[in-house]
Amino acid sequence: MPGTRLFTILGCGTSVGVPMIGCDCAVCTSTNPRNHRYRPAVLISTAAGNILIDTPPELRLQLVAAGVSRLDAVLYTHAHADHVHGIDDLRALSVKQGAPLPAYGPAATLDELAARFRYAFDPAVHARPGTSKPELVARPLEPGRETEVAGFPVLPLRLPHGEQWVFGYRIGPLAYLTDVKAVPPEARAALAGVRVLVLNALLRQPHPLHLSIAEAVDTARDIGARQTWLTHLTHETPHVELAASLPDGVAPAYDGLVIEVDAV
Repeated sequence: MPGTRLFTILGCGTSVGVPMIGCDCAVCTSTNPRNHRYRPAVLISTAAGNILIDTPPELRLQLVAAGVSRLDAVLYTHAHADHVHGIDDLRALSVKQGAPLPAYGPAATLDELAARFRYAFDPAVHARPGTSKPELVARPLEPGRETEVAGFPVLPLRLPHGEQWVFGYRIGPLAYLTDVKAVPPEARAALAGVRVLVLNALLRQPHPLHLSIAEAVDTARDIGARQTWLTHLTHETPHVELAASLPDGVAPAYDGLVIEVDAV
């Protein structure tokens, strides 16, 4: 797809967000806006369309801040609450657009969402007169098989999240890998030549479900993207201090970051 892609970080925080409820640590009380982190999501845009990855609890605030008035598709990585529980905010867009939004992701994730949010996926569930509801259509993807989604070439990658599996996505020169504990060799091979990588890096110490910061840096070096941005960050990592500790080509993401990438 020709033109420039805008890769917008809508949220780069961990599952509890930053500031965290009831916490008075230096990061949670910081006045630096880059220490304020909504739950994780990204928007990929061109003149041809917009794809959203995940629907976290702050989705309304994220889409309003980014000036989004239309979505062409939603990609889901997995069904954990911090990645899906803003799903009802899609109502404004499906109503405005007058058509259901296609929702792509792992088949098991879409099945879980259709069970948890039946009203959004089941066309037999009608909104009462004077009310509205989100309307979504499930579109399962197969890992390793590139599919065109709203004009974007989307390659789903199956990645471990502890004992579970999630999808990461390569979309042309961009890749988004969140909630992963490792990036296996076959996935690294599929990421060859990627220019911008967004990769989770939860803590400085090891974690059973996520890459640590050191593990993420090592993974980024092996993948070799021109830019790697770390996401799914906690209140244990102040933005300025984390940025100063990272090697060239690797940096902490922040909410509202917009990355421009030529598609050719």
